Amino acid sequence: MYKFISWNVNGLRAVCGKGFADIFTELDADFFCLQETKLQEGQIDLEFPGYKSYWNYADKKGYSGTAIYTRHEPVSVSYGIGIDEHDHEGRVVTLEMEDFYLVCVYVPNSQDGLKRLDYRMTWEDDFRAYLCGLAEKKGVIICGDLNVAHKEIDLKNPKSNRMNAGFTDQERAQFTNLLDAGFIDTFRFFYPDQTDIYSWWSYRFQARQKNAGWRIDYFVVSENLRERLDGAKIHTEIFGSDHCPVELTLK
Repeated sequence: MYKFISWNVNGLRAVCGKGFADIFTELDADFFCLQETKLQEGQIDLEFPGYKSYWNYADKKGYSGTAIYTRHEPVSVSYGIGIDEHDHEGRVVTLEMEDFYLVCVYVPNSQDGLKRLDYRMTWEDDFRAYLCGLAEKKGVIICGDLNVAHKEIDLKNPKSNRMNAGFTDQERAQFTNLLDAGFIDTFRFFYPDQTDIYSWWSYRFQARQKNAGWRIDYFVVSENLRERLDGAKIHTEIFGSDHCPVELTLK
């Protein structure tokens, strides 16, 4: 059995002051993926016994960034998706394991006024092509902050948020395109009708206390891993970031 955790920490140094090491140890994952580390190389020395870590940093300081801690030696490691336009923001780390690829991703936000929506659409097409290329070789596990709530069930206030960043028709359609390309939203695989469970809450308006959240952090797997799916969880009890960790277990 493999246990995977993914967490958008929204600044790793900040969350280290809020018990990150204890949470990491308690969750006891084989693979622990991070997004929005907001670090440059050498800014933190955070190692855990028995784990190796792999980091991708944005060119811009204090922005984006992804990392994977693993107990298992990868066959190979790659950073980015091989397209220069997308590979300066530290958004993707891919571990190739014997029987699957693990892709940790922090998807670009379309931003206020949707000023990055056009770029986001290009990213979505290129990232999906990258994933489909991997899936031709072996199973693929994608995890991270995908910056989209797929269906109305995936956020508290769908009506008032329609066409806001993360809930535009275009972003939702791109998530559907990914599923149609042969991928599974693992949380919905296990809990197709579950409401009121979210992974991100705005820091404003006491959103977390009111559970006015969005489910934008995912584990998505290629169809050829369907038989190995064992369980999915969203750890709403864990604080420290405006996101909470999400989990997948695989046979």
